[in-house]
Amino acid sequence: MPELPEVETVRRGLVPVLEGATIKKAVANRPDLRLPIPADFSARLTGNRIERLTRRSKYILIECADGLVVILHLGMSGRVTITPAGTPAPIIGKHDHIVMETERGDIIIYNDTRRFGILTFTSLQDMDTHPLLKDIGPEPLGNQFNLDVLNTGLRGRKSNIKAALLDQKLVAGLGNIYVCEALWRAGISPKRTAHSVAGKRAERLLPIIRDVLTAAIAAGGSTLKDYAQVDGELGYFQHSFQAYGREGEDCLKPGCGGTVSRIVQSNRSTFYCPSCQR
Repeated sequence: MPELPEVETVRRGLVPVLEGATIKKAVANRPDLRLPIPADFSARLTGNRIERLTRRSKYILIECADGLVVILHLGMSGRVTITPAGTPAPIIGKHDHIVMETERGDIIIYNDTRRFGILTFTSLQDMDTHPLLKDIGPEPLGNQFNLDVLNTGLRGRKSNIKAALLDQKLVAGLGNIYVCEALWRAGISPKRTAHSVAGKRAERLLPIIRDVLTAAIAAGGSTLKDYAQVDGELGYFQHSFQAYGREGEDCLKPGCGGTVSRIVQSNRSTFYCPSCQR
């Protein structure tokens, strides 16, 4: 499933095309994805001007001039592509569920083979209290995610540190891949109890989380299966993985000499080095 860097990469790719654009045509080719698509999708978007694109955790938020906000979640296999104005129109396929065209002539398509994505509406006024958004924690790249917040969130937690970091109420948008990578870089075992990370380990972990996410965004995210950027290019951060997917390979930490292992935590694969992650 696309994580924060992949969603942020898609958002950034859409900004030059959608921000300031007026929607000439908006079509939903099916009534639902994971949730029903609003029945007035076409009526609310057609003729509306897009003011701003933001992101909250793994949700892209499309803010319109009339106060409407479109909430988009890519799910497991959702992809957004752009066909620029002046190029041949795309052939609409069976999994191209949402199609929008701007007055300039750019065509934006949301494709989702598994249909686990979400497209729904809220408003600027109600956005912060919407059920999908209201309980999300601070953004890991923002100032609100600081050492005090991390320590407070970890103290008293009896779950393992990986499960704690995947809790969207503690911090927004972190997923399996980047938690594995951050814990490896910080030298913290994913099996360590969350409350034992508070303090010096958390102080070490916090900037590493930011560094991993920033590097992944710069690389266009990670393409393991379905994900691609809006221009069709694949992300390439997977070529920089130092723990994730490296089961049985030598640990890359200088002087470690250990071997990367895989365990299952909460039905998800965790990759780590038992020798240097304590």
